[in-house]
Amino acid sequence: MTDLEPIPNPNPASIGLVAYRDQHFSEPLLLDCGRALEDWSIRYETYGSLNENRDNAILIEHALSGDHHAAGKYSDADPKPGWWDILIGPGKAFDTNRFFIISSNVIGGCRGSTGPGSINAKTGRPYGMDFPIVTVRDMVRAQERLIRSLGITSLAAVCGGSMGGMLSMEWAIRYPGMVRRVMPIATTTLQSPQAIAFDEVGRNAIMRDPLWNQGDYEPGAGPAHGLAVARMMAHITYLSETGMVQKFGRRLRGKDRLDFTFDIEFEVESYLRHQGQSFIDRFDANTYLYLTKALDFFNL
Repeated sequence: MTDLEPIPNPNPASIGLVAYRDQHFSEPLLLDCGRALEDWSIRYETYGSLNENRDNAILIEHALSGDHHAAGKYSDADPKPGWWDILIGPGKAFDTNRFFIISSNVIGGCRGSTGPGSINAKTGRPYGMDFPIVTVRDMVRAQERLIRSLGITSLAAVCGGSMGGMLSMEWAIRYPGMVRRVMPIATTTLQSPQAIAFDEVGRNAIMRDPLWNQGDYEPGAGPAHGLAVARMMAHITYLSETGMVQKFGRRLRGKDRLDFTFDIEFEVESYLRHQGQSFIDRFDANTYLYLTKALDFFNL
């Protein structure tokens, strides 16, 4: 049995209650764009225990709209656990009885790590579009600092899907001596022209919303309509045409006949509007601009 081979457990348990941590760095982080982050931080969570050799750590990477909260709950009242709770915990695929799991929010994100919504110390206001362009390579450089700050010099694996898969592959290229395995899922070694095109449409939906205001808006405000449309566009790309037919077909939403209005008629319309509306409650528009650009720049 290898060190990553799962041990069957018929009754995998929840990781339980968790808490996030913030790691601050005062040493500048040089970026591919030629600029640097002078003071920056990464928000992260850990699950399980680091062994005596400090070599049982697995880094979990989130997708575009994900974050550091991959498993467990912050309180019993939380409606649902972290986004990969089904896979992380005692006896699960990422078994916390055996591995020390680390999940961090990328730089440029909006869930605790330094990003365009963070306060710029020079102005006392959110960075907005003054935040430097970041790449997947920059995100990995920042994570490497985090991992070493935890006293870890060897990772058992790096795993993630979509953007997280890009990050995992970048880890293998940039720090091969630190990573023993990578598990990229549903990802690519470079962003295709079609994917770049869809991202550009989404960014334009945000930037053409009058409330975007060149990226200068108060926290919790901003271009909600543009961000919702961008998310709706993105969700169309997450399903193939066959998947759309299987999931929705031409089924009507809660009725037997067409009303011939501009209200929701089809199930697929309801799905897209729900995805757009729920997204604006948890994500920042400027962050969407920056992270989709990072995806578009990716070319391993």
